[in-house]
Amino acid sequence: MHMDVVELRDFYATSLGLAVENSVSMSLSAIWGKSSGEHLLGLGYPVPWLDRFSSECERSICFMPAGQGACHWPTPKQTATALTYDDEFPLRDSSVDRILMVHHLEHAESADECLAEAWRVLSPGGVLIIVAPNRRGVWTRFENTPFGTGKPYSRGQLNRLLRANQFTPENWSDALHFAPSKREFSLKLRSGMESVGRKLWPVFAGAIIVSATKRLYQGIPVTAKARRRVAVPVLVPQGTGRINRLQR
Repeated sequence: MHMDVVELRDFYATSLGLAVENSVSMSLSAIWGKSSGEHLLGLGYPVPWLDRFSSECERSICFMPAGQGACHWPTPKQTATALTYDDEFPLRDSSVDRILMVHHLEHAESADECLAEAWRVLSPGGVLIIVAPNRRGVWTRFENTPFGTGKPYSRGQLNRLLRANQFTPENWSDALHFAPSKREFSLKLRSGMESVGRKLWPVFAGAIIVSATKRLYQGIPVTAKARRRVAVPVLVPQGTGRINRLQR
């Protein structure tokens, strides 16, 4: 179940939310690479990091899932956000160079369909960066943060999922090595715990971060996609079906 967009916005305005933003930003910086002139798409709730990493990009937009809700970004008057479904993005094929997916994959109704749609809109050689809750981490045990909701993943599960959907994982990182506590004492120890945790217990990090490249040389299996959203007419004239049968 998605967290409401208001809850996400309020969480990242707290001291703990700012600590999460800084921790994930450090890990993203290590694998982000050059993005000058690129078209960037944010999925889920990547707003805190779009503000940091979209400055070099030529164009940046943000899609938020219908189950979560959307908010204005980058400003209330000039918004570049849209409300979409997990497996239907209103973009042409190969139209973006980089996708940043945060608080999205773990809530997707179908992870395979979500990644297939990301593959479709990425340009050849495009990069998909995913921030997902770590299955082995402590943060998944607490529901007071966004990383305690949805389906968590291990590194092995993410690796297999990406490869099955025509992506090649290139770089891995992790974040959130401190306790998910809002207490002032715990937050003061955050920097030390983060640096020590990266060396001593990276497997128990709260979040896994992976950068994967779109793969082109492997054939894509064709599967029938069941439509879950059906348009139903509200008003149907009486007798229409009988008239059509008589005409036949």
